[in-house]
Amino acid sequence: MSTPDLAALLHLPGWRGAVRHVAGPLDGPPPGDVVLGDGGGATVVPGAGPGTLLCLTGAVGAGAADAWRLEAQLRRAADAGVVAVLLPAAAEPTGATRLLCSRLGLALLVADEPVLQRALEAAVALAAPEVARARAVRAVSGAAGASAQDGAGFVRLLQRTLDLPVAFLDGRGAVLHRGSDPVPTAALRSGEPVPQRTVLPAGDGGGTLLAHPVLLPGVRAAQRWFVAAAPGWADVEAVADCLAVAAATVAARLGVDRLGLERDARARASLLTDVLAGGDGPDAELRRRAAAAGWALDGWHVGVRIGAPATTDTAGSRDEVAAAFADGGLAPVVVEHGDGWSAWITLPRPPAAETVRELAEDLRQVHRALRRHLRSWTGVGRPHGGPGGIARSLAEATDAAGLAAGRTEQGCFLHVDQLGVAQTLLAWTRTGTFPPAARSLLEPLGPPGSDLVTTLAAYLDQESSLVQTAAVLGVHRNTVAARVARVQQLLEVDLTDRDQRLALHLACRAVQGG
Repeated sequence: MSTPDLAALLHLPGWRGAVRHVAGPLDGPPPGDVVLGDGGGATVVPGAGPGTLLCLTGAVGAGAADAWRLEAQLRRAADAGVVAVLLPAAAEPTGATRLLCSRLGLALLVADEPVLQRALEAAVALAAPEVARARAVRAVSGAAGASAQDGAGFVRLLQRTLDLPVAFLDGRGAVLHRGSDPVPTAALRSGEPVPQRTVLPAGDGGGTLLAHPVLLPGVRAAQRWFVAAAPGWADVEAVADCLAVAAATVAARLGVDRLGLERDARARASLLTDVLAGGDGPDAELRRRAAAAGWALDGWHVGVRIGAPATTDTAGSRDEVAAAFADGGLAPVVVEHGDGWSAWITLPRPPAAETVRELAEDLRQVHRALRRHLRSWTGVGRPHGGPGGIARSLAEATDAAGLAAGRTEQGCFLHVDQLGVAQTLLAWTRTGTFPPAARSLLEPLGPPGSDLVTTLAAYLDQESSLVQTAAVLGVHRNTVAARVARVQQLLEVDLTDRDQRLALHLACRAVQGG
């Protein structure tokens, strides 16, 4: 472990706020030893040699009348190779003395009484820096074990212990709590749930960003993050150890919550399995359980299936899915089910076609909001009545979601009402003669999957809406407008002509593989 330099000594718990740097360089070599000396002595202090920190006690010369005594002693210290001198506050140096130290290259520090205590703390830190680290870790672990510490509590504890900017983030890197000083969290790689150290650019204050994930057994993604910005003087090993202790404590508490979360998820999944198996004739016990869960079995149900990669923490992300629905003004039943979530919205009576279209559009907006944070694909079923309607609509939604996973040009969202037409269209484009003609037609735009082909397909899917196409592709509408203009120029077509639009739409379907 490296020896702390003068800047690091100023941040020792006993020195912080009690010792001031008043003159000379702080960026010199770290002192190797601490030597006590009499401030009134007229000779060289024994042991005050190269690389030492000289702490003067006793009657140190103060004031203009005795300044020459102190300056003589400082000259002798500088000649002996002393890197810094610590004075009691009673011997506050004059401006001339400070200027002398700067010229001599000798750091001058002033401490509130008692100087002996400050000297002892420095000696311990220099002789055994790992002791200071152990004390910091013990302070964090002791406080964590003594009382419940939430994220905000740990931020206060770590900032007080380490004297560094500290923040507590959620699993994706959004700040939940931070101290009085900001932390440059942009350097965090939240997709890599391992302890991280990143060298910060000078614009962020320099130093090192340390991050430690809060992990739960069996869950790949980080649940939370502790991050700290350590300047050059900080002991990064001590910071890393303290963050690890805090993360382990929070993980233990999240683990308790996780058990309850998974128990509830299993109960919901079990109830859904029984509802799907119950068909149109659920027994009284199933109706009672559904009512206790707040599920309405009667009425008309519109199923929604949200698929996600197998690595997704479906139980841990359920609240996020429910929040996306709530933000969209919807309150469906949401159940963790396989690799994703099954949901349905219950209506009291058969919905009109316009109501279904509006509901599908609302669900599309929910899907887009969710995809900003979570890779997913969504299918929506048609309305079906009665208890068995849940199973029928969810089955349609699951089929639609399976197709939606590969429909990037449609934003990975499909409503089953669109599926029948689309399937008919696709069947026709899969004849032996159509694909070669389609590839030839779109060849000027580049290979399938190129920006122009993808944009054209999405633009036609979105009924020539630049805004909707931009939302689906995740680009600016001006980008879409420029690409559409380029398509028309390269193909020499008029996209307002319905026959040309139909031909291009079919060609896109054929070359994009449906």
